Amino acid sequence: MKKTLRRLSQLVVLSVVVAGGLVGTSTAAQAATVGTPSITYSGVNNPPTADKPQSKLWWNDGSWWANMWTTGSGWSIYRLDRGTAAWVDTGVRTDSRGTTSSDTLWDGTHLYIASNYVTTGSSVTAQARLYRYSYSAGTYTLDVGFPAVISGSSSETLTIAQDSTGKIWATWTQTTATTSTVYVNHSLPGGTGWGTPFVVPAADPNPTPDDLSAIIAFKGDEIGVMWTDQATGTAYWATHKDGEDPVAASSWQVKEAITGNKMVNDHLNIKSLQADPAGRVFAVVKTALDEGLHDPNAAQLVLVVFKPGTGSFEQTVITRAADCVSRPQIMLDTANNLIRAFHTAPSTSVSGCAFSGVAGSIYEKTASMDNPVFENGRGTVVIEDEASANMNDVTSTKQSVNAATGLVVMASDHVAKRYWFSDRSLGTPPPDPTEPAASFSVTPTSGTAPLTVAFTDTSTGGPTSWAWDFGDGETATAQNPSHTYTAAGTYTATLTATNEAGSTSSTTTITVSPAETTPPAPSINGPADTLAAGPDGLLWNYPANGEGGFLSRVRIGSGWNGLKDGFVTDWNQDGVFDLIAQWKDGRMSYYQGKTTGGFLAAQTIGTGWGSYQVTVGRWRKSDTYPGVVAYDAAGTLWHYPNTTGKTFGSRIRIGGGWKGLYLTMADYNRDSAQDILAKRSDGSLVLYRSTGLGTFQPGQYPVVGGGWNSTNSITTLEGYQGAGTYGLMARLTDGRLAYYPIHNGTWGTRTIEGGGWGAYKIFR
Repeated sequence: MKKTLRRLSQLVVLSVVVAGGLVGTSTAAQAATVGTPSITYSGVNNPPTADKPQSKLWWNDGSWWANMWTTGSGWSIYRLDRGTAAWVDTGVRTDSRGTTSSDTLWDGTHLYIASNYVTTGSSVTAQARLYRYSYSAGTYTLDVGFPAVISGSSSETLTIAQDSTGKIWATWTQTTATTSTVYVNHSLPGGTGWGTPFVVPAADPNPTPDDLSAIIAFKGDEIGVMWTDQATGTAYWATHKDGEDPVAASSWQVKEAITGNKMVNDHLNIKSLQADPAGRVFAVVKTALDEGLHDPNAAQLVLVVFKPGTGSFEQTVITRAADCVSRPQIMLDTANNLIRAFHTAPSTSVSGCAFSGVAGSIYEKTASMDNPVFENGRGTVVIEDEASANMNDVTSTKQSVNAATGLVVMASDHVAKRYWFSDRSLGTPPPDPTEPAASFSVTPTSGTAPLTVAFTDTSTGGPTSWAWDFGDGETATAQNPSHTYTAAGTYTATLTATNEAGSTSSTTTITVSPAETTPPAPSINGPADTLAAGPDGLLWNYPANGEGGFLSRVRIGSGWNGLKDGFVTDWNQDGVFDLIAQWKDGRMSYYQGKTTGGFLAAQTIGTGWGSYQVTVGRWRKSDTYPGVVAYDAAGTLWHYPNTTGKTFGSRIRIGGGWKGLYLTMADYNRDSAQDILAKRSDGSLVLYRSTGLGTFQPGQYPVVGGGWNSTNSITTLEGYQGAGTYGLMARLTDGRLAYYPIHNGTWGTRTIEGGGWGAYKIFR
């Protein structure tokens, strides 16, 4: 309703202008044309440079680019030809819908364009889409699998950001007649695999229908969401650490960025310096202090600076009510250490100010990033048409600008239906950098394992980052690291030195001789061994002899009381078997196996697992590490991928209806895809054959055995009866062990392997 009333008031003001000019005390000047006119447009519902939180431009490969509306075709990628001062259509079409608005993001490798279906009233069902483009030699190409769907709802605006893991995040508000809700969603790394949108976990995620949200990446490893709530006069700031649970309330920290009577309107724009060690975030918020108070000195635009080091906000007035400005954007100029604030205000040909929000011209004000104090007044005109005082909706880029990029902002005259832009220099660009020449020295170059080697960077050409590959699978990024080679061999160590111009590499050879004594072996010999924890908490390994039997058992641990289930796997894929423990109190722990025997101290990798039925293995062929497949108390089956060799990524739903089944992950038909063997309460064993892609093969799920209700533990073993053999070791209810060979989807002859196992927790 507020926007409707505002537009009605604009019509009234326009009638006053026709009758005799805007009422005011200032004297009008003769307007001048400032900036450059560009293409005309038609067929798009909203001003094509709107909306306030969004960015339509980006800098890449020495050029400015923009997502612009092409009459008769739709949204298209344009390049600014600075020699002719013209925006050139590349012919790459993005979204054809004239009802949409966009937010663009260039990450150095890919271009992302989020396109939302615009409604200013109640939200309707309509897709918000993400387009991803690859770039090469001046050409953008839409990647396979795009556009992806961010949400199924319309919104007034939608913005995106990319976190340090490569995930794309989005925020928007979904609106009803009386309220709105701040939503967030994120993709998998690269913009694919969007999840279910969720409400930002905050005490007040329901601002007025007239409010907006915006999102930003900052500090190198955090995402921040800011939204206005005019009902409380507050702009809220919610932050989330990359890699943490996205929907858990405990993963979000919520603060009030600015609060007070009429301290916010629905005009918001936010920027950050990714290279800023302090991680500062700069936001411009429009207040509503001009509505009914008639105080010309009241703050109209406020700069809010968030400083993560202190967790505090600082506020600075950019303009006051007498300046009559609206629709702000800020840009960060690293060449001159300036905050550049752009906004709409009446044209220089207009006297006075009937209300803030009237179209006119685009103005700029600046202040130091370190001490942001803005001079009084509207600022300097950067875009104005002497023939049409209808300029509005300034936009630019999320990126910082500098002497190399210059400064480009764009606006639109939605009465004349024409784009305008301003292109200015920010100083003389520094000389083109040259790539560094990588070189290094090592001390010593040979010796007996374990051999500790000191690496000293001697590169020239000003490298800013260093990537070391020691040749044994280990890496480092310090400038002068040291590394210990634990095994004999000849290793090629490589240093890649990088700066903004590129990178070069250098190598050397290090020779490590065998140690005088052979170090102890890992506690678990291989995938044929059987592990069991006794009622006294002692952990034993029963090594396989490779002929269908066991060698003498070896004690490998203690303190295993309270175990619900245990699993043997190479969790971090370092060639040494590790242990995963599911405890009765709901914890899940990871015990990294040591090459010298024993395990490192337990690392808790999850809680709340007490009601889950768990099996462990590489569920998808493409997974680097084994993960967990488990169903919860409701019987919903989930895949918890192990994304780092240590911790879980976001879980993925597989299906429902699994409650009461005993699950074992096994490659039943030996096609390198892990299947699920499910034991039912009636003793039947059902095969759920996997595609190896995280789903099951279509069709019926065959019963591959009966009588399995006489077992209460099932473990997969490889090599138990010799190289290349595969099967299940099951404990019978009478405490005996039985081995069931599997021959490419058929059972071999069962053998009994001994008794007395009833009191043990057998690892799976």
